[in-house]
Formats: sequence, C-alpha cells, structure tokens
Amino acid sequence: MQKPSRTATGETLTALFKAALAAADPGQLLERRIPAPVRGRTVLVGAGKASAAMARAFETAWSGPLEGLVLTRYGHAVPCDQVEIVEAGHPVPDVAGERAARRILVLARGLGPHDQLVFLASGGGSALLSLPAPGLTLDDKQAVTRALLRSGATITEINTVRKHLSAIKGGRLAAAAAPARIVTLAISDVPGDDPTVIASGPSVPDPTTFADARAVLAKYRIVEPTAVVAHLSGELEETPKPSDPIFDRAKFDLVASPQGSLQSAAAVAMRRGIVPIVISDRIEGEARQVGIVHAGIALQIRARKFRVGGRLISPPAVLLSSGETTVTVTGKGRGGRNVEFLLALAVALDGANGISALACDTDGIDGTEDNAGAIIYPDSLARASARGISAHAALAKNDGYGFFAALGDLVMTGPTLTNVNDFRAVLILD
Repeated sequence: MQKPSRTATGETLTALFKAALAAADPGQLLERRIPAPVRGRTVLVGAGKASAAMARAFETAWSGPLEGLVLTRYGHAVPCDQVEIVEAGHPVPDVAGERAARRILVLARGLGPHDQLVFLASGGGSALLSLPAPGLTLDDKQAVTRALLRSGATITEINTVRKHLSAIKGGRLAAAAAPARIVTLAISDVPGDDPTVIASGPSVPDPTTFADARAVLAKYRIVEPTAVVAHLSGELEETPKPSDPIFDRAKFDLVASPQGSLQSAAAVAMRRGIVPIVISDRIEGEARQVGIVHAGIALQIRARKFRVGGRLISPPAVLLSSGETTVTVTGKGRGGRNVEFLLALAVALDGANGISALACDTDGIDGTEDNAGAIIYPDSLARASARGISAHAALAKNDGYGFFAALGDLVMTGPTLTNVNDFRAVLILD
C-alpha cells in the first residue's frame, strides 16, 4: 500500500482542525442563545479573543435598542454598529485594557432593576479586562502576570490570583450591575468549562479566596511585586461568593466548548474512515510531558496493542485532545505550548512511520507568536537534521517556533475570532 504524502496527511489534519473551529464559530452559535428583551436598557459588554465576533453576532440577532463596549485582543476586532469595540494587550495587560475595563464598570454601575447586562466571555478576557484593585497599579499586574506565565502555573491557578488583584473580575462586575438582570454568554477556553475561570468570571460568583491566591504565589515562589503580596495578605474585601443575592437574577449560558469542537473533528474523522479516540478536553500539565504521553498511546495503536473496552484499535486512527498545557520557560527560544507539545512528541516518536500530528491554539495564536501551531510528520526529525537542526536542542531552548519555521511546517491562520483552547490531533496511518 502506498504511503500517504505529506500533502495528503497535512490536508487530513487541517480538515480536522477546521471542523473544530467551525463548531465554535460565534456567528453560527449566538443567534439561538439571545436573551429576551427587558423593559429597560440592554447593555452589551464583553472581554476575550472571541468577544468582538460574538458582539457582531449578537447585534445581528437583536432587534431592539442596544449599547455597550466589548474588549478584544489586538487584531481580533470586527466592525459593529451599536457596540464599541476596543483592542488591548494579551497575554500581558496594557493601558488600553485598563481604560476599557474601567468604562465597562461604569456602564454596569449605571443599570437599574429594569435593565439587563449581557456579558460576552471568552478566552483571553482575564488579561484584557485589566482593572487593578485599589492600591495596585497596572505595572504590578503586568509583573505578576509575566511571572505566572513563565512559572508553569495552570490557567485555574493564574486566574485565582488575577481575581483577587482585580476591581472587576471574580464577580465584581456583577456586583456593580446589581440589581439589573445579568446574562453571561460564554465560549469556554478552560479545562472543565468552569464559569468561574472563563475570563476570570467577572459576572459569576467566585468560590476562591485570598488564601487560595496566596497559596498559588507560594507554590511557584513568586515574591514580587511587593504591592501584590501585601494586597493578598490584607484581604480587604473578598470576591462575591455563590450565596450572594446579587446573583439571584444572573444566568450563565455556555455557547461553545472544547468538547463540542472535539466531537465535530471526530465526526469528520469517521467520515474519512479514521477511528477517532477522544482522550479528553481538559488536559493540563507541562506541554512536553503531555507530548510524551500522546506519543506512547500513538505507538501502542500503531503496534495494534491499544484496546478500548473489548475492541482492539488499529490504524487508521486519530487521537484527539484539548485543554490548556503549560510551559515552564528555561530557554530563550520562541514558541508557545502547542509547538512545545509537538517538539516533545516528535522527539518521543523518533521518526516512527505513519504517525503525524497537528497542535494549534483555536484562537489562531500560539503563545505570543504569529502562528496557530504546527504539524509534525514521520520525517520531521530527519529533515531537521539535514539542515543541521537538533530537535533535542530546540526543546531545551523552548524554541519550537524556530524549529518548525525552518521546516516550513508552521500553521498560520491569523486570528480565528473564536477560542476553545488548544486542539491536538495525532494521526496514525500505519
């Protein structure tokens, strides 16, 4: 049997990724989730990489008066007629995000019992909605964000800290809007789809505490800025908790999730005669360790020794997974968690025949670079070696971007205007 070409393999992997993105398209999803009008004003606000596309979809489906402000990442804006779109920094917050967050809080405070606040939540909202708590500065928040991003902390841990350094996250937006009706429409980018973690939960109750935030900094030995440490030790005012009556008129609606995207990709695989194995939509941990685990499962399938119940799985098959891995940065290379995962996967597979993989961030941006992710093929290590490039050395330097750029195997989509976390597909054809 003739082996599939890199082109054919890449097309299959790309088709799975496109199916995952289509399942999280705000334009196709929001029109069925629009809340009912109220007697008073409807104010639409939001934060995240998908929030501008969500706002446009909301406007299209909404027939009454509408006003508001939505905050998204630079390059992710789309034109809206009634809602103002503001772009700001991500993953490190900036002044534009701080100013817009302050304006959103003012809009919320102006609402009464006959009004409603609709909050559009999506991945990236935590960094974008950067309004420091009293006594803190934007510099303080930028410094602790950089430290957390480099530490290997999970997104749940990072957002636990963010909520307790903010004047708007962790339910504080809802507190400002009460007694108005509050509706949250969310696209999840977090493992487990926890409403309190998506965009750090500005409009939902927060079960975490100042003590939890202090524990995160202690775990990763983060001792600066001193103003942050002092603020978390002061416990001036806890975030609103689930029992708070301000949430009596609050509703949360999950519009799209990583699991939905995995199911869509699995359906495409089945139509192509490929057995899909959906591992999980909530995988966390070091990206390189996750890569090693995926390699082990792929090799087991290739050897025809992988069982699901009483069934022995044989190629062609594809491993599908999602979640948000982390990278503990020790080198000075370029790249995000998806290319780190793929580099570790390639090293672990060591050129095994018939196994290829794609890993991409569904927002179109892997880390701070311009790629969504990359693709590996059975000959990736050999092609790199022929160019004098060592995969082991690239991994040691956290230089996944440089490695895949040299091979021409980066996946470049630009902003996708949605975000349901990372998408990984490991294809076993032989």
